[in-house]
Amino acid sequence: MSVRALVVDPSAPAAVRLGEVADPVPGPDEVLVEVSHASLNYGDLNDARSGRVPVGAVLGSDAAGVVVRAAAGGDGPAVGTRVVALTTGAFAERVAIGVGALAEVPEGLEMAKAAALPVAGVAALRALRSAGLGPGRRVLVTGASGGVGRYAVQLAARAGAEVIASVGSAARAEGLAEAGADEVLIGLEGLREPVDLVIDSVGGPQLVAAWELLAPGGSVQSVGWTSGEPAVFPPYATVGPAKSLSSFVIEGEAGADLAVLTELAAEGTLTVETGWQGPWTRFDEAAEALRGRRVRGKAVLEVASR
Repeated sequence: MSVRALVVDPSAPAAVRLGEVADPVPGPDEVLVEVSHASLNYGDLNDARSGRVPVGAVLGSDAAGVVVRAAAGGDGPAVGTRVVALTTGAFAERVAIGVGALAEVPEGLEMAKAAALPVAGVAALRALRSAGLGPGRRVLVTGASGGVGRYAVQLAARAGAEVIASVGSAARAEGLAEAGADEVLIGLEGLREPVDLVIDSVGGPQLVAAWELLAPGGSVQSVGWTSGEPAVFPPYATVGPAKSLSSFVIEGEAGADLAVLTELAAEGTLTVETGWQGPWTRFDEAAEALRGRRVRGKAVLEVASR
């Protein structure tokens, strides 16, 4: 048997095409999930073109669906449970997923919203945690209109931080004040006071500028590089009072953090914004909108089963 999936194909317009792959066979600690929705991340587009994901491999990390086969080992959710997961090869009709990589979707939370949580939500949560988030701290979030940025703004505000949201244009600022940003800036223009934490998804010159704004003892978490531009630090920029710049990648199982995020979303404490939603047959359109920075929040793909 086979399942349909979005696979890497350098000859396709977005380096991705809808094809068929072998039906997954779950291991003893994996469940089989029938996917209903998947979320597209900027990193997926880079993976498709960079060669990091082999030709013919299934793309994607964010998936939500229903368990159709429980784990043989006895752990994990039962058949019929709605789940969301952070896993490799998520863009397929059925995916075998480790029980530690998923969380149950609470009643009242739409599956499309749940699918938009894994990569962006876990990255925001863990980056803020790693940077030492706490009440009263000044937090700068660059690329704040994107998936990671919007979650970071909300989570930082919820923790009692003073939040400065930076966006690329006035049009991208919509909704950020309501999400919890105390100040919304175009770029970093007008920001003079030091900040304690930076969650940066832009990279390039803006990362250098954010470093220069960092207070002694502060931390920059580099969670993305959407600008595609080099970050050139001037001489002696890294000499002085101790502060840190950390690269960021999601490591280990994400199930526990997904459980936190889905509960917050179900309660309405965390707003999930989907700026683009449509069938996965329109992947090229979603990819173009995401690359063109025309998506506010997340892009969600609807996976149609045969």
